[in-house]
Amino acid sequence: MKIVTDTSTLFSPIEGKEINLTVLPLSVTVNNQTYKEYVDIQPDEFIKIVKQGHVPTSSQPAVGETLEVFENAQEELIVISMADGLSGTYQSAVGAKNSIEQNKHIHVINSRTLCGPHRYMVKKALKMQEEGCSTQEILDEVNRLCNSHKSFLIPSDFDFLSRGGRLTPLAAKIAGFVKIVPVMTQTPDGKKLESAGMKRTMKKAVEEVCSQFKELGVGIHHLITVSHAGVKENAMKVIEQLKGVFPETEIELVELSCAFITQGGPGCIAIQMIEK
Repeated sequence: MKIVTDTSTLFSPIEGKEINLTVLPLSVTVNNQTYKEYVDIQPDEFIKIVKQGHVPTSSQPAVGETLEVFENAQEELIVISMADGLSGTYQSAVGAKNSIEQNKHIHVINSRTLCGPHRYMVKKALKMQEEGCSTQEILDEVNRLCNSHKSFLIPSDFDFLSRGGRLTPLAAKIAGFVKIVPVMTQTPDGKKLESAGMKRTMKKAVEEVCSQFKELGVGIHHLITVSHAGVKENAMKVIEQLKGVFPETEIELVELSCAFITQGGPGCIAIQMIEK
């Protein structure tokens, strides 16, 4: 059995090899150059280029690379892709599977999420694999996790989200407001981002996230992840605020990859939770 995923998990391909995980890298294009994230460029380098005024774009893992992994597989494959709609990664993986005649050993899952919760799903699958669980047991658990997460994004520059085309029409209009801190969340189908509130300060924005997490019953049986785009100090302040509300909940700090900096912009912070 082999677990396959993409860099939405914030694992690099090299890190993946170290833990028996195949990681397909997303790509970013900036200043007329295209890079595979974590392979050709790292987040800190990418942020420096973007801050020079260059407008970035992102794209899914190369179809040929995905197909090569599938064709060379001699074992069961569990492919855990980032949210369908926010990327073409899932549909690309499904297309690659369908192009192979004998494909019953390939199981493609739409995680319906990205970054922190996606990372946790993959780590859980790897742990179950190490414990000797069957393919079906792992599939059942990952599919359960696909329905037990919630994500919020606090962008520092709303133009990045607006350009990315991943907003609902109403959310796109928020870009016209000034001196606000928008709190974005995924639509129920996971395919777009919509407004979850507009606050005057980052502290108030995090309070809104905490309020919604409390409504969802977040506690000791959940994981909260805080991911940032080059603003570790700000992210640590967010974590301290979260700890004050959820003292028993595990909280993990992660740095966002280039593809997600493309969507949220340098300085953005994602706050996500998933049931363990």
